[in-house]
Amino acid sequence: MKKILMFTLMAAVLLGLSPFAHGAGFLIYEHGAAAMAMGGAFVALANDASAVFHNPAGIAWLDGTQISLGTTLIMPKGSLSLPNWPDPNYQSVDQEGQLFYPSTVYITHKLNDRITAGFGFFTPYGLGTKWPKDYPLRYIATSDDMKTFIFNPAISYKLNENFALAVGVSYIHSTLNFELVELVDLTGYGLGSYDMPAILDASGNGWGLNAGALYKGEKFSFGLNWRGGFKIKYEGDLELDTSNIPIPGFPTEGDASTAFNFPHILGAGIAFDLSENLILSADVHYVLWSCYDKFVVEIDVPGFEDKEVEEKWEDSFVIRGGFQYTLSESFALRAGILYDQTPQPIETMDPILPDANRWAFTGGFGYKSGNFVLDVAYQLELFNDRTCPNRDIYLIPGLINLGEGTYSTTAHLIGISFGFVF
Repeated sequence: MKKILMFTLMAAVLLGLSPFAHGAGFLIYEHGAAAMAMGGAFVALANDASAVFHNPAGIAWLDGTQISLGTTLIMPKGSLSLPNWPDPNYQSVDQEGQLFYPSTVYITHKLNDRITAGFGFFTPYGLGTKWPKDYPLRYIATSDDMKTFIFNPAISYKLNENFALAVGVSYIHSTLNFELVELVDLTGYGLGSYDMPAILDASGNGWGLNAGALYKGEKFSFGLNWRGGFKIKYEGDLELDTSNIPIPGFPTEGDASTAFNFPHILGAGIAFDLSENLILSADVHYVLWSCYDKFVVEIDVPGFEDKEVEEKWEDSFVIRGGFQYTLSESFALRAGILYDQTPQPIETMDPILPDANRWAFTGGFGYKSGNFVLDVAYQLELFNDRTCPNRDIYLIPGLINLGEGTYSTTAHLIGISFGFVF
């Protein structure tokens, strides 16, 4: 029973902190449709209210009061090939279809010629995976739902007409729900093995900082952005469904907690006005995923020990590029491309987070009419196929790994933002 509950909690924390692998690791970066349409290359542009997320120094150039409301519809599609599995009915498994919609609220207000205040609400870490409840790797994970809600006020100070600095502070609330099926071995009681569903619900809070800098010349701009890492301690309830267990004495509930460090994100960008109508931009982001080296699950159930889990993630890069072409005062076209490097090593990859390197291609448009702004974006993400041992849960030493599998993933994203300028 100790081993069963330990693995339940380990997988629960892993999945709770790991969404569908949309951005490398579990980062969601689509927080504003204009930026999204340009491949997210917005650190040096930062010319709408979503700059609170992308580079808060940019709000120094926003006039009056600006409000932006938006969401991104994320439609992932994933599959798992298990060529060594003996039952051909399970040699190919599809994720169940899901629709996610991380949303944003941004407000900026120019206090005077030098100081502009801003506020952002966004969800940069989250989403989930959902697999059939009876598939072979159900003992690692069947489904999850994890969200982080960030409330981020910021203030930007314009040192002169060309240069501004900004700082911000974030309050973070995060929730997670995780489900798996545990295989309970009762051969010691003269019985067989039985499936035991398990559910973990937990939540936690934290604080973070962010800062930015932006230089704007006549036809060139350069920006830097830092979004600080933060720590969340999750505490929650563990529910064990023992209705299938034919003997008494199994626990049906307990408490669990863990502390997790989210990564620092460093960004640098440049933008060029190649003509009166054409802007090119490019960003590079460095995400310090090495903070996800290991974590400890603390268990408040008599007779059970804490569990330390190694992940060994590595820091990774994201390279982004985009352009905007203005057709008229009211209408602009945008497009972009990005390459996102996974931080996850093969040995710790599993159905909880089947991450991989990926390319993404974006496009969209912006429309302005009076005080109203509409931005729309589309993004196609193509993940590299990736084969992993799935933590060797079906390894027959010297013979074969029945659980070795290849993951294939794509995602379609549609972003929309409504802006109002007063």
